[in-house]
Amino acid sequence: MARARKPIIAQIADHRLEVIETGSGRLKVLLELIGAAETSLRIVMYMFDDDRAGKAVRDALIAAGERGVAVNLLVDGFGSSSADPEFFAKLDGAGAKYCFFHPSYGRRYLIRNHQKLIVVDDKTVLLGGSNIDSEYLKDTGPGHWRDLWLRLDGPQARNAGRYLELVIGWSHRKKAKIRSLRRIVAEQSTSRGPLQWKFSGPVSRRNSWWRSIGRDIGKARQLDMIFAYFSPPSAMLRRIGAVGSRGRARIVTAAKSDNTTTIAAARNCYSRLLRRHVEVYEYEKSKLHTKLVIVDDVVHIGSSNFDYRSLYLNLEVMLRIKDKGFADEMRRYFERELKDSRWITAQVHKQRANPWLRIKWAIAHFLMTVTDYSVTRRLNLG
Repeated sequence: MARARKPIIAQIADHRLEVIETGSGRLKVLLELIGAAETSLRIVMYMFDDDRAGKAVRDALIAAGERGVAVNLLVDGFGSSSADPEFFAKLDGAGAKYCFFHPSYGRRYLIRNHQKLIVVDDKTVLLGGSNIDSEYLKDTGPGHWRDLWLRLDGPQARNAGRYLELVIGWSHRKKAKIRSLRRIVAEQSTSRGPLQWKFSGPVSRRNSWWRSIGRDIGKARQLDMIFAYFSPPSAMLRRIGAVGSRGRARIVTAAKSDNTTTIAAARNCYSRLLRRHVEVYEYEKSKLHTKLVIVDDVVHIGSSNFDYRSLYLNLEVMLRIKDKGFADEMRRYFERELKDSRWITAQVHKQRANPWLRIKWAIAHFLMTVTDYSVTRRLNLG
């Protein structure tokens, strides 16, 4: 029997950080935190399904509400559209509040709440890419996703709690203005200290995370990235390529997904990266959903993909962590992920990039810039 891997744990500026690699571990920690909550639970989630894991979490929230904890849940109307409305309605009886993020007209229609952020008692935070869905909260079997959550205990949890309070409040208002949402995203992001919250959304200019990751990559000599969806704008591809030319840059993208259009869109970027000596890998062990960047001594982890929608439009949350020891640990995690990935050399890419596939990849890349994930998932151009 294989020994369990020692968890990645760090102490940074009065905070305790723990990386939760396994789906079963994420479900266990989530249920334990809900069960131990004393005053407040704020949860903002893209996908909250009514399957076995979702019901376990929902029932734990009901129990928390019944013992007097203030429970506030916000789920995305598109991401959670498959769940029976009655599934969430049962929260009412416990005094828990819930709301759907579901802009339904004009420019609002394009916006998605893609965040996965949980704040308990303003003391503990869970964030990352994993949704509340059995396929994200298990470790084996068909359909399971490879992903991460980060647990953060410490003063920065209060900042995250305040942000969620504002976003949930905005979502409950019937005629809330987009500009007020932009203000929340801009004003609640932080830029000082080793732990910085980077919130992004439908802002008119480059958002806090776009600027932060752009600056970090712009001066980097060592860059390692894992993204399920990778189809960034040309300006960002140039910055990544520059790292490959002056130092070392490695990217892991998905070989398996429920949305193969995203795989095709990523492959449309490979030629430009390979010409600049960027190493490209595709994760093959399972479906990939991780969102992680290690750039020199800085780590970025959270909900954001590396595509137009996440960089410019979706509500997303990333935590920027500047700490050499933690960056070294996450780089070792990256190295382990490479063992389950295929190295896409220039020769491998050239052999499979026939003219028809190149056309499909270009179309997929275009569609990823102008349409919703739900549309590209149905098209499945990969």
